[in-house]
Amino acid sequence: MAHVVAIRLEVPDDLARFKLPPGVHERLRDLLDRQDSGKRLTASERKEAEGLVNLAEMLSLLRRRTERASHRRAKRR
Repeated sequence: MAHVVAIRLEVPDDLARFKLPPGVHERLRDLLDRQDSGKRLTASERKEAEGLVNLAEMLSLLRRRTERASHRRAKRR
């Protein structure tokens, strides 16, 4: 059975903050570049890359949904 979970967040005015920090982004890029060039990642590196990709996707989704909600609120005014 599907469940719906609503989370209430206070969103900062600067949505650009909803992204991976530069060092984390660089680490993810390094792992993915190594994998794309045919180098095998260790099991630990694969888990790390998967977790970072999931985090980046979640932050992107949060940013898009926040932008959409802000846009809807602005239209109602």
